[in-house]
Amino acid sequence: MKFIKQKKNRGQILVPILIFGVVGLMFVSAIAGWGSINLKALKYSSSQEIALQIAESGVEYYRWHLSHDPEDFTDGTLGAGPYVHDYFDKDGIKIGEFSLDITPPTTGSTIVTIKSTGTTLNEPIISRAIQVKLAIPSWAKYAVVSNDVMRFGEGTEVFGPIMSNKGIRFDGLAHNIVSSAVSSYIDPDHSGGKEFGVHTHADPVDPLPENTNIVPSRPDVFMVGREFPVPEVDFNGIMADLASLKDKAETDGLSFAPSGTYGYQMIFKTDGTFDLYKVSSVESLGKGCKSFEDKWGTWSIKTKQYINNYDIPNSGIIFFEDDVWVEGQIDGERITISAGYFPDSASKRKSIIINNNLLYSNYDGTDVIGLIAQDNINIGLVSADDLRVDAALISQNGRIGRYYYPSKPEHYDSCSPYNVRNSITLYGMIGTSQRYGFSYTDGSGYQTRNLFYDLNLLYAPPPEFPLTTDQYSVISWEEI
Repeated sequence: MKFIKQKKNRGQILVPILIFGVVGLMFVSAIAGWGSINLKALKYSSSQEIALQIAESGVEYYRWHLSHDPEDFTDGTLGAGPYVHDYFDKDGIKIGEFSLDITPPTTGSTIVTIKSTGTTLNEPIISRAIQVKLAIPSWAKYAVVSNDVMRFGEGTEVFGPIMSNKGIRFDGLAHNIVSSAVSSYIDPDHSGGKEFGVHTHADPVDPLPENTNIVPSRPDVFMVGREFPVPEVDFNGIMADLASLKDKAETDGLSFAPSGTYGYQMIFKTDGTFDLYKVSSVESLGKGCKSFEDKWGTWSIKTKQYINNYDIPNSGIIFFEDDVWVEGQIDGERITISAGYFPDSASKRKSIIINNNLLYSNYDGTDVIGLIAQDNINIGLVSADDLRVDAALISQNGRIGRYYYPSKPEHYDSCSPYNVRNSITLYGMIGTSQRYGFSYTDGSGYQTRNLFYDLNLLYAPPPEFPLTTDQYSVISWEEI
């Protein structure tokens, strides 16, 4: 009986051992499986990260390529993509590839789109793709940029950044930063000592006056603020090479020789054409205006002769070796109009005149006009009471504005009613070598001045518009 009882106890011990053994084996197997899964996940994650780095390397490679050849969008092949490159680690061992799909800029734009897809040799089924947009900014990064002192009077409202290499007096309302390259200067409009590089004479809301060493806060004038001194703008770079524009107009655009009279008038139509006239005579100044400043003239057409109707060239480049009056409306066009005479001589430089509306039909960047004058861009005496100009304006050697047609009582009989105008609205940008202006302290000129900055101009300027650099920078990055 005792022997039988001992045998039964031994069997009872084996059962728990077997159970714990099976459970332990299952636990070890689960840990091993979990470790294997984690190892695979880690390997997968590592391959994903490497694939992304390879894709980014593809973008950096093509940025380097464009820095050496800014107009090559075929990876040096002259053929269609995608363009595949091997990727090597630091030891020179190939570990993957990147594939590039490149979308060149559309007409008038500097934006290049690069899609780069990276893969690894270890996990070829894994890929990561990023899409990057590169662009070269144009000189149209400011609403107004000048190489001279500037004064913005009361009634002026500017919706974009302003910059001058000299001082700025601003008495209107600025919706963006106002900057100057000087810390202080003597305002030529009045006597007195030096003032801030950007200052105002508007009635102060802030109790701190403008003539202290501390720059007061004036959000009633500078809504976003003011900055001075800041680095100068290279004004040699902002001025387009008119001789180059003339050559391009002769080979791939429209070029017009000197008129033999006062110049030309072009009137744009929304059907992609413009009517061209030869200006036969201009309005004369009355006795009162003439006695004040004869040389300024009226810059206003009296008679003209029709020449022809022209299609806007595909290049959008039109050049005049004469003064030219511009007005009308475009629809779906990108145009640069230039006026200049060569060899360059100060007495023979040519101007562009705008006395009536120059309009876009689309304000999404589809329509763009650039006006580049060797001398001035003028608003004449006989101009629209409410004038709107949609364009990027550059005066290479002169200034953009309206001459002083006096409003003093003794001149009313000769300058009235055109000496005083109601409002001017500019949508685009202004680049002027000399001081600009559309109104004067005696009340003559345009009473209300609205300057709206066209942000589309920054990376999609008019054809052959000056750029800030020849190097591309990243304007957007996304994984797709």
